[in-house]
Amino acid sequence: MAYTINRMISDAAIDEIDARTRKALADHGFGVLTEIDVKATMKKKIGVEMPAYRILGACNPKMAYQAIGIEPRVGAMLPCNVILREVEGDIEVSAIDPVASMQAIENAELTAVAGEVRELLAQAIDAI
Repeated sequence: MAYTINRMISDAAIDEIDARTRKALADHGFGVLTEIDVKATMKKKIGVEMPAYRILGACNPKMAYQAIGIEPRVGAMLPCNVILREVEGDIEVSAIDPVASMQAIENAELTAVAGEVRELLAQAIDAI
């Protein structure tokens, strides 16, 4: 099973894709709670250069509340990470597939919620 929902975008810079991603996520009920500029962090911490790579920690509060109500420790697996990474001049956007990430938890009710979140994330990725 694939563990991410992916889209490759050409002819746009990472900052533009970042803005479009945030808007698409917001339009589908997600907010960005955390962000990590992996490229800048790697340069600062270990002195290496790498292509652009960002991690956005996205959360749909309604879905997160529902999941926590079903399985209180599921917060250890939240938020839903979305990455933006430069690949040969293009930008790949990848979101975690919540159904794949929740396979470790045997709870059919939680799997159903994860399916709803997957659909919303897929719609958001398509909308970028």
